[in-house]
Amino acid sequence: MSTFLQNPIFIISFTFFCYYVAQEIQKRTKLIILNPILVSIIIIIVFLSIFHIKYEVYHEGSKLIEFFLKPAVVALGVPLYQQLEKIRKQTLHIVVSELAGCIAGIVSVVLIAKLLGAPKEIVFSLAPKSVTTPIAIEVSKAIGGIPPLTASVVITVGIFGSIYGYAIMKWIKVHNPVSQGLSMGTAAHAVGTSKSMEISPTFGAFSSLGLIVNGIFTAILTPYIIEIMSLWIKF
Repeated sequence: MSTFLQNPIFIISFTFFCYYVAQEIQKRTKLIILNPILVSIIIIIVFLSIFHIKYEVYHEGSKLIEFFLKPAVVALGVPLYQQLEKIRKQTLHIVVSELAGCIAGIVSVVLIAKLLGAPKEIVFSLAPKSVTTPIAIEVSKAIGGIPPLTASVVITVGIFGSIYGYAIMKWIKVHNPVSQGLSMGTAAHAVGTSKSMEISPTFGAFSSLGLIVNGIFTAILTPYIIEIMSLWIKF
């Protein structure tokens, strides 16, 4: 039984089944808090705990899913291409807003963490919270953070953004699809982009753009922003 549960085919099938069940739960309940990714994670954690399956075994068995993440990211270029004309017309506005979003995201979390008394390593781990995991981990390494903590925070931020992002923008009366899409991609990276794709290709395209541009800005600017902030704040 243990060998069967650790078989890669079973692990991949079980993972897809968990996500399908999680989607059905949200469709039937209509509760945004029951995000399919969050529910899937909980189901998988409970399953691994009950049957005493090590995470390393699960990760090894699900590597095929990880492999397909790369072409899935490349596929985001299709809706981007379809919106190319709109993007060209608003290039300056997009770049400026993304730059502002990047700086605001880094500065705000660093200040909040510092005010709450977090040690330097924790503060630096939180700084790249709003970009996709591979970029966030590399940035965390470069500035002296803790990569596993950074990865956990990135996933949490993405799930929170996908659950509440559009509701918050509706509440503060942000209705423009371009603004909404860019905001989701900038603040909630790939998970927010996945949510945007469910709404429409337009939302998904601009969310993809926000994810990409914010990722580039964060990778380049985070060390410099931290260095500038260290002139006023003792880490």
